[in-house]
Amino acid sequence: MKAPELLLPAGGLERMRAAFDYGADAVYAGTPRYSLRARNNEFAHLPVLEQGISEAHARGKKFFLASNILPHNAKLKTYLADMEPIIAMQPDALIMADPGLIMKVREKWPEIPVHLSVQANTTNAWGVQFWQSIGIERIILSRELSINEIAEIRQQCPDIELEVFVHGALCIAYSGRCLLSGYFNHRDPNQGTCTNACRWDYKVHNTSDSDSGDAQLLRDFDFKQAQSLADESLLGPNEQQRHPLANKVYLIEEANRPGDMMPIMEDEHGTYIMNSKDLRAVEQVAKLAEIGVDSLKVEGRTKSVYYVARAAQVYRRAIDDAVAGKPFDYSLLAELEGLANRGYTTGFLERHQTQEYQNYLSGHSLSKQSQYVGKVTAIDADGWATIEVKNKFSVGDQLEIIHPSGNQIIRLEQMTRKGYPIEVAAGNGFEVKIPQMQGKDKALIARIMMQNEAV
Repeated sequence: MKAPELLLPAGGLERMRAAFDYGADAVYAGTPRYSLRARNNEFAHLPVLEQGISEAHARGKKFFLASNILPHNAKLKTYLADMEPIIAMQPDALIMADPGLIMKVREKWPEIPVHLSVQANTTNAWGVQFWQSIGIERIILSRELSINEIAEIRQQCPDIELEVFVHGALCIAYSGRCLLSGYFNHRDPNQGTCTNACRWDYKVHNTSDSDSGDAQLLRDFDFKQAQSLADESLLGPNEQQRHPLANKVYLIEEANRPGDMMPIMEDEHGTYIMNSKDLRAVEQVAKLAEIGVDSLKVEGRTKSVYYVARAAQVYRRAIDDAVAGKPFDYSLLAELEGLANRGYTTGFLERHQTQEYQNYLSGHSLSKQSQYVGKVTAIDADGWATIEVKNKFSVGDQLEIIHPSGNQIIRLEQMTRKGYPIEVAAGNGFEVKIPQMQGKDKALIARIMMQNEAV
């Protein structure tokens, strides 16, 4: 079995270095003005971008650049001129979605590899074959595909690279083509300025029809009861019956816009304006590697160093275990629980999991939850490490020292601040020192949570 490439997000140099330190084969970042993550992108500054590409190549790693905006005419005028110095830096590929931009890049710089962005929504073998025919080297497949569909595409398209998302945020629109942020804030997700409006706090209200046929608010609506009724199913052995309540128009109210009621309708596929759980497909790594997927991708260019390091370390172990023929290590599920998430799902890759598998999921996820509490910034000759504190921790806590050489769980016996013993590192903004940290330069620190403790 060939090991797929592990591809991690990089929103800046520190996150790029963490990705490589913890096992990534490649990173991807955004080009200035022309990627879908305009905010929190240190690589928008060309000297920083050049340094990132140079460092990656010096380590024998790859650096891909997202240029996957769906541009309006105004941005066409500057695109080729802006890309000129970027192409000169020799990134390993451009990640692109717009056919017009792809055409111009292929004409002007035929030597630069182009990877087709997930924004292009490629869901079938004919689509893959079309893009391959015009010189695309890799297809980043749509998140809406199942593992069986990915396998079919691999079989029908054996000689092109395929990339699949395995971890991170899932969009409630089709592979990111969403209008909510543009509607609410005039910040267009397809121009790189998404405000994640799908993840805001919404309340659902029932409606009745007015005399004119419009939806109007109906008070005293028990949505949980209605949802329970709508979940009652089975008309026949293989046929689902939709409850009449599922065919109604409802109103949603966003927390920061009280009284502003917006109509929404649910169909058999779901309610599209609501928050999605995050993708976690670490348990599907072996299947994807067996299929012959060339690259496994983690989402999150705006996420923290801790997120990048932890995700890289976990998925590196999953890939290495799969290639070595080892059974899946269920403790990897718990390793990802400490990352910021909205609950996890396998997305569209697998529709259902067996009850036995769910027991593994819940058992290991609950057995070791952790919270990121700090990072090592320096270690003195006596082994005392200076910790930049991110969240509260105390003497007596169990801490996990996360390091590329391997992780270690310790019980914190002592801690100092400005030379004086202390019991509690109060939170973000503090610097403290802890002992016996020889060889743990740049380590990340997580606190092991008690089973009944909330993060």
